[in-house]
Amino acid sequence: MSQATKNGVSSPYVELDREAWAALRASTPLSLTETDLAELRGTSDPTSLEDVRDIYLPLSRLLNLYVGATQQRHAAVRAFLGEADRPAPFVIGVAGSVAVGKSTTARLLRSLLAQWPNHPHVELVSTDNFLHPNAVLEARGLMRRKGFPESYDRRSLVRFVSEMKAGAEQLEIPVYSHLHYDIVQGERQTVRRPDILIVEGINVLQPATAGRLAVADFFDFSIYVDAKVGNIRNWYLDRFRELRRTAFSDPRSYFHHMATTTREEEALEFAANTWRTINEVNLVENIQPTRGRATLVLYKGDDHRVRRVRLRKT
Repeated sequence: MSQATKNGVSSPYVELDREAWAALRASTPLSLTETDLAELRGTSDPTSLEDVRDIYLPLSRLLNLYVGATQQRHAAVRAFLGEADRPAPFVIGVAGSVAVGKSTTARLLRSLLAQWPNHPHVELVSTDNFLHPNAVLEARGLMRRKGFPESYDRRSLVRFVSEMKAGAEQLEIPVYSHLHYDIVQGERQTVRRPDILIVEGINVLQPATAGRLAVADFFDFSIYVDAKVGNIRNWYLDRFRELRRTAFSDPRSYFHHMATTTREEEALEFAANTWRTINEVNLVENIQPTRGRATLVLYKGDDHRVRRVRLRKT
C-alpha cells in the first residue's frame, strides 16, 4: 500500500510496502547472478537475488528516470548558453549507519545503473577515503571519534565532488584501507569523469555549517538505509565475529590481535563497547538526524530485508 497523506494532510512523501515497491520494477531485467551478488555483498550481509529483484531493480529504474530527466534539463541549459560539452555527472549520495548495509546498496546500484545504455560509466567513492590519517586523528585527540563528522577532511571531500560536478575529466583521491584501518600513504584512487557518481558514507547527508557548502549540496538524489538501532547493533556484532574469523586473521590487519591473542569473550566485549561508546553515539547524534534530508529511505526489518520504502515526491 502507498501513503501520501497523514491525518488528512497532504504529504510530500509516498510510503510503499515491499510488495507495492517491487511492482514498480515493471520489466526491468534481472541480470545479476548469485556469483555477481556474492562479490557485491558486504561481510555478513544476507542480501539475496530476491532483494535485488524486489528492491534494487525498482530503485534502478527510478534512478534511470531521474538521470534521463536531469540530462534533458542540462541539455536545455547548454543549448541556451551555446555550450557543447558533456553534461555534469548525476551524483547520488548513500547514507546510513555502520553495519546497516549502505556499502552493499551502493555497490549494487553501481552495478545495476551501469547496465542502462544512457549512463554506462558509473563511479563509486567512499567517504572513508577522506578520513584524516590516524596520525592526524591522534594528534587532535580524535581516534575515539573516528567516523564522526570532525574526523573527515570535509573541505577536500566537498572540493572533489564540486570539481566532478563542474566537469573535471579526472581526479585522484586518497585511499582508505579497512585492513590497515588508515589512509594508505602514496596510494590514490583515480576517478574519471562518470555519467553517474555514487558517494557512499555514514555522514554524507550532514548539512553545511553557516557560510559553507556540504557535499550533500551537490547530490541529485540521496538514499538513507535505515533500521532500528538494536538491529544494527546485532548486525555490527555479527560482522565483527565474521571479521575476527576472516580479515582480522591477516597479520597485516590493524585488529590482528583480536583474532590471535584476545579471547573471544574479550573481543566481543571490545566490539560491544566500541558500538556503545562510538558507533551508536555517532548514529544517534549525527547520522540518524539526517534521514529526513534523503530523497528515499529504505527501512530494514530485523532480518536485514527492506520492508518499506519512503520516497520524497517533490
